[in-house]
Amino acid sequence: MKVKQQLKQLKPYQPGKPIEEVKREYQLETVIKLASNENPYGCSSLVQQAITAELAHLALYPDGYSRALREALAKHVGVNEKQLIFGNGSDEVVQMICRAFLQKGTNTVMATPTFPQYRHNAIIEGAEVREIPLRDGHHHLEAMLEAIDDDTRVVWICSPNNPTGTYVNDASLRAFLEKVPKHVLVVVDEAYYEYVQADDYPNTVSLLQQYENIMILRTFSKAYGLAALRIGYGIGHEHMLQAMEPAREPFNTSRLAQVAALAALNDQTFIQQCVQKNKQGLNEFYSFCDQYGLHYYKSEGNFILIDFGFSGDEVFTYLLQRGIIVRSGCALGFPTAVRITVGSAEQNETIIRALTNMLKERREKLCEETF
Repeated sequence: MKVKQQLKQLKPYQPGKPIEEVKREYQLETVIKLASNENPYGCSSLVQQAITAELAHLALYPDGYSRALREALAKHVGVNEKQLIFGNGSDEVVQMICRAFLQKGTNTVMATPTFPQYRHNAIIEGAEVREIPLRDGHHHLEAMLEAIDDDTRVVWICSPNNPTGTYVNDASLRAFLEKVPKHVLVVVDEAYYEYVQADDYPNTVSLLQQYENIMILRTFSKAYGLAALRIGYGIGHEHMLQAMEPAREPFNTSRLAQVAALAALNDQTFIQQCVQKNKQGLNEFYSFCDQYGLHYYKSEGNFILIDFGFSGDEVFTYLLQRGIIVRSGCALGFPTAVRITVGSAEQNETIIRALTNMLKERREKLCEETF
């Protein structure tokens, strides 16, 4: 039997180490996971109530149209209900886009480093991947424009970008869209949208009125705290989403995910509280970095990428041995950095204390070696 040739050059997605594995490996009772940009505060209490009520219906298929959630979300976002498409996480919407638009003989343009599933799914479809290096942590839009040709079908903009946390501002995105050929779909991935604080962050939904070749991705996995239930969505023009529908698997979002997302959507107070705490946490990390002269990018997400100037794997291992899971930059295209999810106040204090000790120990060791 022979699988697709494209699969031979790919590796399965490698998530961060699970808490249970770290506890077992290092014989720890307590482990803090700050590797996957999950919400440290969980989800709204309304979600648990909604899931409990839905447990009596597990034998029934979910609503393939997601009507209740669709209607509420359309009102929340400010679009027509047929301008939404749902996925098993926004990852599946990425997969749908690649399946619908990409094939051998076409190409797709994206930044690097960025969210790896754009590249992964494009390769599976046989498309050429054109990766444009970030410029000082930001999307190099001018170079991305130059990479577009008649065979380009999709351009990806991750904003805020994972793993840097940087964003594309309103003026830059509008200027970019003006120059992108109409046959090219521009996907703006806003997985961390709810956390954004920047005043000049674009209102991408309003751009749908002016541009037909734009699609927006969002998710309930991050700020809404529903990562385990896997539900995300795309926002675009009705005719485009209808053309994409055959690429969507039937019943691709579960009953539990749909009712949970609807309940989460109805508790914006919880979201606002999480966003405010995240802002405070980021400021604590900024202060730590400034104190020790560490390079970082100001983040519009719920994570921060910190450059320590030596192997990210070394930082990762040091923290792991102390029961703290982060993401090494070696796997993200930043080999001397680590990406850290902003945790609760207590978690942030714990990891900053551990990082402080690490830097002090390292400097003492270097001094000993010098003398």
